[in-house]
Amino acid sequence: MAVRIRLTRMGAKKKPFYRIVAADAEAPRDGKFIEILGYYDPMQDPAVIEVKEDKVNYWLDKGAAVTEAARALLLKKGLLKSQPTAN
Repeated sequence: MAVRIRLTRMGAKKKPFYRIVAADAEAPRDGKFIEILGYYDPMQDPAVIEVKEDKVNYWLDKGAAVTEAARALLLKKGLLKSQPTAN
């Protein structure tokens, strides 16, 4: 099972809220996931990014790929160095 760290959309219409999750690469965007790693709220000013660093590091050590959107958020939090992205 290939695992990806990615965003899943939550919230109401026109009020997006995203969870950062570890999910099977073949699962749908808002479908089944393995674990919640944090959240991202772009509607607040400034945008809020909360991440459970220990859980993210655990999945990265296990070889989880990171999508481009999740990678950008993790870079802002300083949890990633230049790491290749998942397709």
